[in-house]
Amino acid sequence: MSTRARDFVYLASQSPRRAQLLDQLGVRHALLLADLGEDAEALEVERRGELPAAYVERVTRAKLAAARQRLSARGLADAPILAADTTVAIGRRILGKPADAAQATQMLLSLAGRTHRVLTAVAVSSARRTLFALGVSRVHFAAISASEIAAYVASGEPFGKAGAYAIQGRAAAWISRIDGSYTGIMGLPLHDTARLLRQAHVEF
Repeated sequence: MSTRARDFVYLASQSPRRAQLLDQLGVRHALLLADLGEDAEALEVERRGELPAAYVERVTRAKLAAARQRLSARGLADAPILAADTTVAIGRRILGKPADAAQATQMLLSLAGRTHRVLTAVAVSSARRTLFALGVSRVHFAAISASEIAAYVASGEPFGKAGAYAIQGRAAAWISRIDGSYTGIMGLPLHDTARLLRQAHVEF
């Protein structure tokens, strides 16, 4: 990779939160998103018996590989690529993005009054190698009433979110404590991300 290309990165994520977090770091970035014919969601399909940490690493590396192919196919200028994935877990059980209101409700009921893990993997391509980090945070939810859950699901906020909630949204009212990275729970742990970007010689 050329030195002059390292003042920005490609972000292989459609998450507006990850883009905002890179902005917070002062990292210049351009989106490198899937083509219309690409089934990006297929990369996130769980495999039978897969543990949460293995799942989130596999998906992140798969996203990065797909983004590399896009970069080559589109003939874009070379630069580091950043990919990430976040999942929520209770024990060995992975709570992905809810498919509908019923599933979102069930996920939130299972999180209420207990502690769960949020795992976010980050991968950065750099000079023919992949730099990788996995952040694990613990989040404790207070008890939540059925009416609160119903109102939250009706708001539409749970959809497109692992575990059916967004820590930066209305669900923050239920979180009594966290142990780990707030930005990691949002979808991009900034301390780990900054470390990887520096190793990839990205200036910001």
